[in-house]
Amino acid sequence: MAARLKDVAALAGVSVRTVSNVVSNAAAVAPDTRARVLAAVAELGYRPNLAARNLRQGRTGLIGVVVPEIHSPYFGALAGLLIDAARERGWTVLLERTGGRADLERRLLDGSEGHQVDGMIISPWSTSPSRLSSIAGGLPLVVLGELEPDGDIDHVALDNVAAARDATRHLVAGGRRRIAAIGLQPGLGHGTAELRAEGFRQALREAGMSPVAEMEVSDLHRAEGARALRALLDGPRPVDGVFCFSDELALGALRVALERGIEVPGDLALVGFDDIEDGRFATPSLTTIAPDREQIAERAVQCLTERVLGRFEAMPGRRIVVPHRVLARESTPPVPSPA
Repeated sequence: MAARLKDVAALAGVSVRTVSNVVSNAAAVAPDTRARVLAAVAELGYRPNLAARNLRQGRTGLIGVVVPEIHSPYFGALAGLLIDAARERGWTVLLERTGGRADLERRLLDGSEGHQVDGMIISPWSTSPSRLSSIAGGLPLVVLGELEPDGDIDHVALDNVAAARDATRHLVAGGRRRIAAIGLQPGLGHGTAELRAEGFRQALREAGMSPVAEMEVSDLHRAEGARALRALLDGPRPVDGVFCFSDELALGALRVALERGIEVPGDLALVGFDDIEDGRFATPSLTTIAPDREQIAERAVQCLTERVLGRFEAMPGRRIVVPHRVLARESTPPVPSPA
């Protein structure tokens, strides 16, 4: 016989209403109580009738997750975490990619693609913050990335300036004095590269240094990292440290260093950004900036759930900044401990 709400309540030692609140996200529940209820749900194999619940509440039970790329290891991993966080709250995710195209972002936001969703988590590359709300027409939104929206749209982001500053400080602390950056993208309007460039410059100014070069790329993938490092190495100024604005760029650069017989980190130190899995298994393993992707996903889905359920209709948009850390690995020399 299928488990019922009251069976879950009895096993968890809570009321039926508390179980209902947990499985439907209808009200806030203390974390330890929520964990106890979810454990009982798993043990009994309880499955709520989500279709009936959504019909009663006038919702579809679907949320959209819209990212620029799926083949990118960073966005692929983030999409998986968003799906996991949504599933825990009873949502089904409709995943879309835009390639950063303004027309696709607009059509997904305004519903002209035909998808009926209760809300959307989107990482826009082309749609201006001021237009997001007007295009979406009241659809609950949470925005990821650097384009900070207006009004009542929640925004979950990393402090890219601080993260890039920390990456560059790590190179300086490791004794590097001729440092370049790879990753400027003047053709894109989403701001990520500009913010990381600003953090890079700030750290060098602190150290009384100037950049050797700031290499422009068309995207943040491996081939561009390889091309940019070749141009750096063939240029007039020697370089002993490179901050790449993504791990994929850094992995492409690492391959070129190997081809040229350049020792990493002895001759050239490399720092990436994103903490993708490939970087952990590269030879040498890649020093990187690790954003807290789990928290990005958790906070974004929680914010969207609260908006969809109408708990914060009158609240201004919230800006949530998630933490990051430098993961020092083999592609940079050990940093001396403070005396």
